[in-house]
Amino acid sequence: LREAKIRCFGPMANGARIEADKAFAKELMRCASIPTAEARVFKDLRAAREYVLSRDQGVVVKAAGLAKGKGVYVCPEPHMAVKPLEEIMRDRIYGDAGETVIVEELLTGQEASILALCDGRNIYPLEACQDHKPIGDGDTGPNTGGMGAYSPTPIVDDAVMTRVEREVLVPIVDAMRRSFGRYEGCLYAGLMLTHAGAKVLEFNCRFGDPETQPLMMRLKSDLLEAMVATCEHRLEGVTLEWDPRPAVCVVMASGGYPGSYQKGHEITGIEDAEALGDVKVFHAGTATVDGKLVNNGGRVLGVTALGEDIAAAQKRAYQAVEKIHWQDCYCRTDIGSKAIEA
Repeated sequence: LREAKIRCFGPMANGARIEADKAFAKELMRCASIPTAEARVFKDLRAAREYVLSRDQGVVVKAAGLAKGKGVYVCPEPHMAVKPLEEIMRDRIYGDAGETVIVEELLTGQEASILALCDGRNIYPLEACQDHKPIGDGDTGPNTGGMGAYSPTPIVDDAVMTRVEREVLVPIVDAMRRSFGRYEGCLYAGLMLTHAGAKVLEFNCRFGDPETQPLMMRLKSDLLEAMVATCEHRLEGVTLEWDPRPAVCVVMASGGYPGSYQKGHEITGIEDAEALGDVKVFHAGTATVDGKLVNNGGRVLGVTALGEDIAAAQKRAYQAVEKIHWQDCYCRTDIGSKAIEA
């Protein structure tokens, strides 16, 4: 597209490797001295199995390739890592994405997501968010692509944001520029805020889902203008204005997700939900069949609301969720509660 002089927002293929290849991202972070979980990379199942069983602490097992947000397994006990290793490397439940596996130390703390616009030289961090990866309340059950998010998050104050920019965002963009050239577009840093500071869990080369939904509810500036400025390498002149009110996004999913689920059930109540005011229902896994809106994926809707504080935004989001129905729909009931309890 760029060779054809078509302006586009996003990194080139070499920059996208920071999300598509976790082993590549780990090596880049090591070279740039970016704080992250200690990790080992394996291509051999036997070696990976022997390694996890030799440890006396829990681990996180990750398919190195793209697995739609579901290739990460948190294993509090070392023996719990054997099954996911076998499923990923032997059974290939994620296909070629499981050819290589990352085994990381298990970090403790709270997760946060920081997205930033990058024009190859300048970095403009957006407001911080907190995602909720596990399927169940209280962060229980298997990981998903994300079951909800809110912004801002009290665990990321100005001091934390400054440190993340200095220790994570600037070094990784500089490392990519030295390695293969400019990184342009959106850079997503998934972080664990530990007692020793922020450590990187993952990088994505795009806006996060569901983090983007609460961000867009709060963004008062024109996103397109910021994206054009990114493409034209003039981010230094950009200032974004944010609604000070928090936003909470609750993901409504198909029953059974992240496992198998049924498609084709009619969805009702979206107009009633949005009629509550300060509510926007973002579509994901939906389709129109015979003039009816139906579920067509695992994560189906992102029901997002603004409020004077997190508690008010949470209450309004769940009031909107109650208006929406389809057979076997599911959502977590505690999105935003960590901020309220903080």
